[in-house]
Amino acid sequence: MLLDLADLKPNTCYHLMTQTLLPRPIAWVLSASEEGELNLAPFSFFNGVCSNPPIVMLSIGKKTPEEAKDTRQNILSGRDFVIHIPSVAHADDVTASAATLPYGQSELELMQDSQLVEFPGCPLPRLKSAKVAFQAKLHDVHYLGHDQQAVIYAELVQVYIDDDAVQVDEAKGRYTIDASKIDPVARLGGANYAGIDTVFSVTRPK
Repeated sequence: MLLDLADLKPNTCYHLMTQTLLPRPIAWVLSASEEGELNLAPFSFFNGVCSNPPIVMLSIGKKTPEEAKDTRQNILSGRDFVIHIPSVAHADDVTASAATLPYGQSELELMQDSQLVEFPGCPLPRLKSAKVAFQAKLHDVHYLGHDQQAVIYAELVQVYIDDDAVQVDEAKGRYTIDASKIDPVARLGGANYAGIDTVFSVTRPK
């Protein structure tokens, strides 16, 4: 099948993209409103784009043509926020936190495991059960498309990594992360997710 994307409705194109650009990492973003109410939402149009400085990209749309999503409003205010990498065990809560709620109402109320802990040096807490959490701040934003999708570039300030998932490689001056200990959940199309079933290595050319 060969499809001309220009012939498809935007919603059809969106669903086609989410079912073919896969698997996608999920940014589970904790942010706060001006009044300090916490918001938590997942985004899978997300990835790393720069390492010096460390920057990731989040693409966030709108609730309605007139109203931006809560996370987008909170991030563009300039306040720090926290990006978690959810595990397979979080799949139900990730789905629950994707609910569309009135601005200021927290998705944490819908989750089974919403326990927060202090994130030293960060004005916001982090989810206790998440194996990876980044403190982030707004770096830049671009607006794309007819609906003015916000492509947000976020600079990473610090990262929490569960001790069981990280080792120090002193010889190479690096940190080695055990992906199986993080057990990240990836987004597919619709309500479908995937985990890491197999981790393998290949020989790199010299």
